[in-house]
Amino acid sequence: MSFTYHFQVDAILVSNEFIDRYLAEASGEYVKVYLYLLRHKDEPVSLERIADGLNHTEADIRRAILYWEKLGVLSTDGLLTQQSAAGTGTGPMKQDAAAKQGTLPKQTAATEQAAAAALAAETKGARPVYSQDQVNRLQGDGEFSELLYIAQRYLNKIFTQRELEVFAYLYDGLHMSAELLEYVVEHCVQGGHTSIRYIETVAISWHEKGFATVEQAKAYASGFTKNSFSVMRAFGLTGRNPAETEREMIERWFGEYGFTKEVVLEACNRTMEATHNPSFRYADRILSEWRKAGVHSLNDISVLDEKYKGQKNQKNQKNSRQANNQFLNFEQRNTDYDSMVLNQVKDWIGEQ
Repeated sequence: MSFTYHFQVDAILVSNEFIDRYLAEASGEYVKVYLYLLRHKDEPVSLERIADGLNHTEADIRRAILYWEKLGVLSTDGLLTQQSAAGTGTGPMKQDAAAKQGTLPKQTAATEQAAAAALAAETKGARPVYSQDQVNRLQGDGEFSELLYIAQRYLNKIFTQRELEVFAYLYDGLHMSAELLEYVVEHCVQGGHTSIRYIETVAISWHEKGFATVEQAKAYASGFTKNSFSVMRAFGLTGRNPAETEREMIERWFGEYGFTKEVVLEACNRTMEATHNPSFRYADRILSEWRKAGVHSLNDISVLDEKYKGQKNQKNQKNSRQANNQFLNFEQRNTDYDSMVLNQVKDWIGEQ
């Protein structure tokens, strides 16, 4: 196969080591952040600037940078935190292939523990590398060998070494049962997701939720599927399953945020009214703000709406009073504007 590359000028250099070792394992969103940082090496950058450039949230950018930092691909002067109002960072960021990435903010003492916790949460369950010999020895385990056979039949493919390593980690590293892993594969394939990356992500998520049996996973999957279908229908996306990043956001809304389906669907409806597009990120911003405000029900949202309307009315009344005062002050002045204009005209024609 041959191809033509159309961008030959003003290029950036991506190391072969990054492509060979890290590209296959990283999510597309993380790779986008990495490439953005390469593009803006030696420039002052901030979470806000990166988020705007990639149309992500700042939380997405922080997670990506923490991911690369944990792997040793990037390094910063301390862990990342939210940018201050000043806007520019001060800490140098470096790429392990010796290319400087730009500057990012240093962390304050008040947020160091929170950032450390975010890093731990982001990288928990990071997969170690299993050698071919280790995988071969595991294949001597009847359960593991049967798991690989069933998974390959589901996916209709012969696994590569990297794919074998993923299952070795899930089975041997996380001690997930073969039965549960078989259900993970079945669940993902039935949902239209056949990539090993997606299957690994779902398996790790279930492991972190403490699922030890197929029954626990089925109960969760059934509830999530209903919620996911409701969200997709609210956005008018009935012809496909949610993508990985969309699935993660839906899980966050119902899991981490603990919102009811009614609250989530209200955010989806408001997103469609405001943007006329099914924007998961816009809905995520709404739900994030509602979470900060302590929203738990539709009634709480109504209270917030009334409070906002009251503040808006007060602001409008204040602006109206200011405008009236300015108008009255203008009317009460004794300036002879006709004479002023006449004098200006005389200046222009040289009569003064």
